[in-house]
Amino acid sequence: MAIKLDMDMAMQLAPGRARERGREYFEDGRVTDLAERKGLLIAKVEGSRTYTVRMSTKADQNFRYSCTCPMGAEGEFCKHCVAAALAWIEGRVIKQTKNAREIGLQDIETYLKTLDLSILVEMMMEQAHRDEALRRKLFLKTAKVLSSGLDFAYWKRVIKEAFAARDFVDYHKASSFADVASQTVDDIEELLEGPYSSEIITLAEYAIERAGNALESMDDSNGEMGEVLNRLQDIHFKACRKVKPDPARLAERLFHLELNGQFDEFYGAVKTYAPILGKAGLDTYRNLANREWAKIPPRVNRWNACEKQSHTVYRLFHIMETLAELSGDVEQLVAIKKRDLSSAYNYLTIAEVYRKAGNRDKALEWAEAGIKAFPERTDARLREFLADEYHRRKRHEEALNLISLNFADYLSLDRYQQLKRHADKTDAWPLWREKAMKFMRARLTKQKKEINRWSYDPGYSVLVEIFLWEKNPEAAWEAANAGGCSQAIWMKLAAVRGQDYPMDSVGIYRKFVGPTIEQTNNQAYEDAIQLIKKIQAIMNRLGKENIFSGYVTELRTKYKAKRNFIKLLDKIRQGTLATT
Repeated sequence: MAIKLDMDMAMQLAPGRARERGREYFEDGRVTDLAERKGLLIAKVEGSRTYTVRMSTKADQNFRYSCTCPMGAEGEFCKHCVAAALAWIEGRVIKQTKNAREIGLQDIETYLKTLDLSILVEMMMEQAHRDEALRRKLFLKTAKVLSSGLDFAYWKRVIKEAFAARDFVDYHKASSFADVASQTVDDIEELLEGPYSSEIITLAEYAIERAGNALESMDDSNGEMGEVLNRLQDIHFKACRKVKPDPARLAERLFHLELNGQFDEFYGAVKTYAPILGKAGLDTYRNLANREWAKIPPRVNRWNACEKQSHTVYRLFHIMETLAELSGDVEQLVAIKKRDLSSAYNYLTIAEVYRKAGNRDKALEWAEAGIKAFPERTDARLREFLADEYHRRKRHEEALNLISLNFADYLSLDRYQQLKRHADKTDAWPLWREKAMKFMRARLTKQKKEINRWSYDPGYSVLVEIFLWEKNPEAAWEAANAGGCSQAIWMKLAAVRGQDYPMDSVGIYRKFVGPTIEQTNNQAYEDAIQLIKKIQAIMNRLGKENIFSGYVTELRTKYKAKRNFIKLLDKIRQGTLATT
């Protein structure tokens, strides 16, 4: 028997903060239009915008969920998912414990099954007149039964309409626009099951062109239209694999699409379609590429040399490199890469080709040439590559000098850790750590003197972060107080400091509560509340609840005009928000 989604599972799926925020959203009544059918629930959740959540109700291997918010787009079980899950679970409990219940989709389905067929047809036709997506779907299913072939003109019209952006489509409307386009892609994909694969190749190419035009006139920050493009290319590939069109003609079409695509829709097509193209198709591809390649100057910056055509030149480089990789000819690949030596990184890519081919001497030669061509603030990856080659040849001092330049160019914890990894190869870390610390303190002192009212002062952030990484909280505390640091680093320091010096952590959190509230937006208020709750947790642990209560009263008086913040603060006063 399948296990249904329950509270424990919902909380397990969600990251820490999403659990709490999702519960708040649920309790605030932000979940609307909740419906379930055949094991799938769908709901609208009011956040900074209205988001759509879809989720399985069975907690088995087929469990799926999605949300149209940015975090949901990255696959996270976000606060909106938590809120929708809690609303469904609560609704289910109510149905199990009360005689009265709300009418759901299952009830509607049961009712429809009692109606006469003619009534259902009339209802469907009435809705089809109003709903373009439904009308298209019915047309498709009817055409499968009645038509002897695919109505190409009709499908082009459907695609053109689905991807028509008559005005700029802003972020708020982008999801709805992409939904319509996605439904059209669903319909095209269904055609793969029939005898229309040849026609689908042309339809998919037309749809990809229209989708590219639409992307130029919309804000696709959430990536939904980008996903539509990916699906169309996948349909195109499947249709080609099924039909196996003439290799030479397919190569001509793909070369044009890969070279000139607006949004790199067919980027990497020569490699993706290589099994379908075969030797004959790849030969045609190579001939077409060589013809364009002959027009490129011997030395070129693939991005900047040709102004408006720079993207096309970049794609041509990629096509030529891919063809060389497919052939397995190392020298041919290097010859292509040598046409663009406009950056240190390009020398690195050649060195990597030779190292992969087992020619370490050539790899060293090209890495050293890159450093010589770009001696100042060169590519950090090139320096590390060359340092590794020097270590292999026992030239450790030269290797460490290179890596120390990486650290000098950009002070960061990552570069410090990189220096340690290389110094540890010869047990030379104490010496190089002393050098790094001396250099860093001198640089930070100079930086402090040069700060003016218009420049960003990171303070001693890097130094504090390094001391924390070295598990030296006392040194981190001294550095932070001596030179300051960013809020993010202060928060890390507070978390560590709180173990032995809890009131120091309270002081850090209090320092940032006011400036956060002063940003005057709902997200800032929520962030401030999280800081206040951290203070509350420490004060409760120390038995200083009265002092914390006075602090909350002080905040309420000072920021009484910020009503949305006060609402959140009052929940803390009432004890309805759990401490972190």
